[in-house]
Amino acid sequence: MIIPRRDFLQLFGSSITTITTSALVPAFNETRAKSTVTKEPKKILIAHRGASSYAPEHTIASYQLALKQGADFVEQDLQVTRDGQLVCLHDLTLERTTDVKNVFPTRYREELVAGSPTRRWYISDFTLQEIKQLDAGSWFDSKFKGARVPTFQEAIDLVRGKAGLYPETKAPEVYGKLGLDMERLLLNALKKNHLGTRSSEQHTPVIIQSFSAESLRKLSGSLKTKIPLVLLINDEMRGGWLTADGLKETKQFASGIGPAKALLDKDLVTQAHAIGLSVTPWTFRLSDKGSFKTLSDEMKYFLYELGVDALFTDNPDLFPRTR
Repeated sequence: MIIPRRDFLQLFGSSITTITTSALVPAFNETRAKSTVTKEPKKILIAHRGASSYAPEHTIASYQLALKQGADFVEQDLQVTRDGQLVCLHDLTLERTTDVKNVFPTRYREELVAGSPTRRWYISDFTLQEIKQLDAGSWFDSKFKGARVPTFQEAIDLVRGKAGLYPETKAPEVYGKLGLDMERLLLNALKKNHLGTRSSEQHTPVIIQSFSAESLRKLSGSLKTKIPLVLLINDEMRGGWLTADGLKETKQFASGIGPAKALLDKDLVTQAHAIGLSVTPWTFRLSDKGSFKTLSDEMKYFLYELGVDALFTDNPDLFPRTR
């Protein structure tokens, strides 16, 4: 079930402390169109994997810093352990951001990657207890040595009441083949914490994102969630989704699109807004600001010139709140 546009506007029209999410719908909605005076809606800051320019991604330290730097939402990429627990990690495997090679040196799968044998330590091969033994901070900086991989519950406990949660169903088809239902696990976790309801949106709004259209269709269809859903779009997906027909199809199961920033222009933002889809590009970071003098300048261009509603950034402290 997709939230009717008017209900969606009401759901995101309130604020508490620093949380205001009305900008996640097009600025020129039906109500504002009738008014001769318009107020530019607040632009929304989503901390990409936390404040991941300054602390190891998807750790409590990164989430805490994101909150300190004023994030409206904190993102959690979700993976599933062998014993069915949701944890916050970007990759399907553990070797990039933990010391799994040292702790469990023989627990890999060997695969051919570009013709070369490559060892991979898949999250789904480990229990939560095992993953909690890993150091998830030293790879980034020695001062974060001993940081652990957080569970989704730990992320909820930290963020609740201070900002919104922006979980992503990551590679849900991979987990589905293993008999692990990521979408149901996510909704059950939110229900257990009394989140994803109209009353909880006042203090801890939730938006679910995914690159998987089928995952979002499942959430809005058979699982009947009313939580706003955002379809993430990369370059390989642009031909199917960033067209007039693709946007209309997206509207059938989602409330917004999240394209890679390089795929956006003013015309696309206007098209999406015209049919009631929010636009939230990714990812803005100091190491990739293109031809712009500063990262803030780049974010300002997307927010106030192209008119996007929100954006993902590794640098929450540089987010421009005004023009």
